[in-house]
Amino acid sequence: MTSLALSHAEPRRLGPLGTASALLLPIAVVNAIGFLWPVVNLLKMSFREAQASGALGAGYNLDTWTSALTDSFTLELITNSVGVSLLITVLTLIASYPIALYLHRSTGTWRTVLMVLVVAPLLTSAVVRTYGWIAILSDRGLVANALMALGMAEPPRLMFNLTGVVIGLTEILMPYMILALLSGFGRLDPRLEEAALTLGASPLKTFWRVVLPLTAPGMALGGLLCFVLAISSFVTPKLLGGGRVFLLATEIYDQAIVTLNWPLAATLSMIVLVVFGISLTLYARALRRIA
Repeated sequence: MTSLALSHAEPRRLGPLGTASALLLPIAVVNAIGFLWPVVNLLKMSFREAQASGALGAGYNLDTWTSALTDSFTLELITNSVGVSLLITVLTLIASYPIALYLHRSTGTWRTVLMVLVVAPLLTSAVVRTYGWIAILSDRGLVANALMALGMAEPPRLMFNLTGVVIGLTEILMPYMILALLSGFGRLDPRLEEAALTLGASPLKTFWRVVLPLTAPGMALGGLLCFVLAISSFVTPKLLGGGRVFLLATEIYDQAIVTLNWPLAATLSMIVLVVFGISLTLYARALRRIA
């Protein structure tokens, strides 16, 4: 009887929480190995002592953190990086919003063509696109030649300065902003705009009071994405800045690869991660206010 009862016993089933945990386990393991473990190693490295040979000292101390947080150059790096990234984010939003709105309202084949044009730059390396901007912004590039053809004797320098970095990163980040905005345009119902216009609102007031608030979540997402990508980018600032634009990402590269000061590079990397955390917190608060 006992064996018969056991043979007819129902198999144990996972509850909803158990099923969700089982499904999340693979991605949790991947994140632990690919993200958490390197971050822990970076944090440990930031407390090590740097040696002239590039090796790490045996002990742990706060010297690197103390020198980094009290050094005026490091504090200027942080403020410059945050300020430049915010400027790039705002310019990217201003340039991308009309394109995303037009794309949202387009239909048929034309919409498909526009989507291909938006996504196509993402299939090209940022290095290749940056070299394209070098050809455009250099002293003998397309812009300089066009300005000289219009009669300008000495065109402004657009390379190896902050202007070139801002222009290059703004264009490179525009596809990300456009796609983020499109994800938030799903809440935009044309009937709401028609209702506002019918009730006497001007097109500008309709945009300001109806369209803009409904698309705010997409703007917040695009702002977060572009800010994080801008502050962590080092290829474009390195090439377009020519070593004359000092940002956190480029300084991390120089400390790790050129001077072999791994503890300082790790410390600056942790500071960037703190900035990421603050950005995510502000994004979450903004979403709650928008909702």
